Amino acid sequence: MAWITHPLIRPGSLESREYQLSIAMRALDGHTMVVLPTGLGKTAVAFLVAASRLYNEGGRVMMLAPTKPLVEQHHRFFKKYLLTGEDKGACVVFTGESPPDERRKEFSGATVIFATPQVIKNDLLSGAYTLEDVSLLIVDECHRAVGNYAYVFIAGRYRETARSPLILAMTASPGGREEKVQEVCRNLGIGIIETRSEHDSDVAPYIHEREIEVIEVSLPVPLRAAVDDLNDLLEHRLAQLRDLGYTVPRRQQISMKNLHFLNAQIQERIHERDSAGYAAASIYAEVMKLRHAVSLAESQGSRVLAGYVHRLFSEGSTGGGTKAAGRLARDPVFIRLLERCMSWTEELHPKMEIMAGVTRKQLSEFPESRIIIFASFRDMVQQIVDELNNQGIPAERFVGQATKDAERGLSQKKQIEALDRFRTGQFRVLVATSVGEEGLDVPSTDMVIFYEAVPSEIRSIQRKGRTGRSGSGRVVVLVTKGTSDETFRFVSQSREKAMANGIRRLGVQMETAPAETAEEGLQKKIDEFTDEVPEIVVDDRETSSRVVERLSALGTRLTIMRLESGDYAIGNRILVERKRARDFVDTLVDRDLFGQLKELAAQAMRPVLIIEGGDLYTQRDIHPNALRGTLAAIAIDLGIAVFHSRDEEDTAQLLTVIARREVERGDRTPRLPLRKAFQSSQEEMEMVIASFPEIGVKNARLLLGEFGSIRAIIDATEEELALVRGIGEKKAHRIFELSRKNYR
Repeated sequence: MAWITHPLIRPGSLESREYQLSIAMRALDGHTMVVLPTGLGKTAVAFLVAASRLYNEGGRVMMLAPTKPLVEQHHRFFKKYLLTGEDKGACVVFTGESPPDERRKEFSGATVIFATPQVIKNDLLSGAYTLEDVSLLIVDECHRAVGNYAYVFIAGRYRETARSPLILAMTASPGGREEKVQEVCRNLGIGIIETRSEHDSDVAPYIHEREIEVIEVSLPVPLRAAVDDLNDLLEHRLAQLRDLGYTVPRRQQISMKNLHFLNAQIQERIHERDSAGYAAASIYAEVMKLRHAVSLAESQGSRVLAGYVHRLFSEGSTGGGTKAAGRLARDPVFIRLLERCMSWTEELHPKMEIMAGVTRKQLSEFPESRIIIFASFRDMVQQIVDELNNQGIPAERFVGQATKDAERGLSQKKQIEALDRFRTGQFRVLVATSVGEEGLDVPSTDMVIFYEAVPSEIRSIQRKGRTGRSGSGRVVVLVTKGTSDETFRFVSQSREKAMANGIRRLGVQMETAPAETAEEGLQKKIDEFTDEVPEIVVDDRETSSRVVERLSALGTRLTIMRLESGDYAIGNRILVERKRARDFVDTLVDRDLFGQLKELAAQAMRPVLIIEGGDLYTQRDIHPNALRGTLAAIAIDLGIAVFHSRDEEDTAQLLTVIARREVERGDRTPRLPLRKAFQSSQEEMEMVIASFPEIGVKNARLLLGEFGSIRAIIDATEEELALVRGIGEKKAHRIFELSRKNYR
């Protein structure tokens, strides 16, 4: 075996592979996308390019990956092979858990930074550091660089500000549509595509055999009867839409493409103020719910279907449910379906038993095996884990962070711990949702099971790539005959072939000039009116919007933090809530809009509401006078200034103008409202306590509820204040210190 020799690479540690060296040398010529099958060392290519840039250009390297487990994986790889002397700094991992000031300090001394993109985006928006001396930006799983994903913003800012920028983008699956690949290339400024397939002569010696086995199963009679009920319900809804004058596909031809076309027709009618459009939108919602239920019955099984049907019935039987769920809950056919579900006492779908049998056989023949089972839904993941554990097969779940219904998510720390236990053999079977599909490297994984086929070529390639990385592997796909399982399997196969052909057609060399035009959207900083740059505090949940990106491009100084109320704080007086037109109407109908806005008005001297995009009167079937009354109440009763903006660009411009006015005013001391009609002394007390820094009305109520009076709060010790839920040591210290400070 030949080894890589380089001043920054540990001697005798990294195998020399011709295709990796060839790709790395090409990537040094310009912004490059590397498309390489999983298991062939994309990280090794990135490492070779990084070592070369650090040695020849200096500066630092930044490597981005979409998940923290993947970030940690890359960090381990670089730490293992990279030589960084004491004067060369270190490899560091940036997470959202460490404060921005700490990340700023670590950045200045780091050689290689590993991070998820949202952390870097937030730091760039708030000015924690710049990318000026970053000599290489590595973007892993670069197929995500579309729309408003953070990769797009970071790449644009990097190309604009770095002294010697070079981007290396990597993926095993850029997508089946050429337009999608071209969009990724434009967003990242890619000028070169380097691709290899398993059939290329320089790659073939390193390919491990990977057997793909499709196991076909039949849908049991009780589940077939349930599907028949669902199809009856679907036929009736589709007929209703035809009667309203819409072009509707036959039930057997329903696809997402046809459904998108149908929805476009409905939205056009709504835009024309046609009352039939609102009725159709509600029926369309029923169609989507029923189609999802059919998919669950065919691919997941009786327990998952029963859980979904029960949730629909519960939603439709309560006053707060949607009209679509309400109509379903009253439908005799749906009630019959519910009764079927209630009669099932065990899992009816044969997939569960087959999956357990395949897993048991593999571990019996190869006790040191690692097996990953992929399922699309969390409740199915939990069922699989429970079934395997009940059979004496140690298994753990691997799901995302979000907590939904009764299913608790896994924090990124828990995800990393689970992967470490899997790697070291503490358990043999990892059951994962899509969060486990991208990039995770467990070399000893020799079997992957698809509980269901997936229609996405990207997801299919990523799933299969979890095995056969350092030895032969086996992929087992469970397919229910005559259902969407078969369709999805065919679709993913076709798209995989189309993707490979499309990448080849794009060619190795691309023109760089068109890619540079992606930066034209970044405007010059506007400092013509004042030497003082406006500052806006942004709620950290708002950073995924283009508004924040545009504010940064317009030269606004941004501070990212969690706001108790509102999305943007300007100076000491102004608090801004931003709502899309649809969200405004949905919040009015389905949630507590006035409660939310009353909180906003209570927190600020000058509360502002920006309603962005679209025509309010066409969003839902609400009488225009009801909306006019709502706007009047917001402006007159709550004293909130209401602005309308066209889009995110317009919102950013409006916020910048408001911020500049505050700068030009000079006196930004908070002022009491001219007229504030407090309803009671209780509300006055809340306002007094809410005026302490970072307290607000919510915390004021908690404090008053605990201590009973303003005086008792002022007289309390820091320790007593900190014990109140939601206050903590920092806020307690501010209250205690400020209430005892002398005024000068």
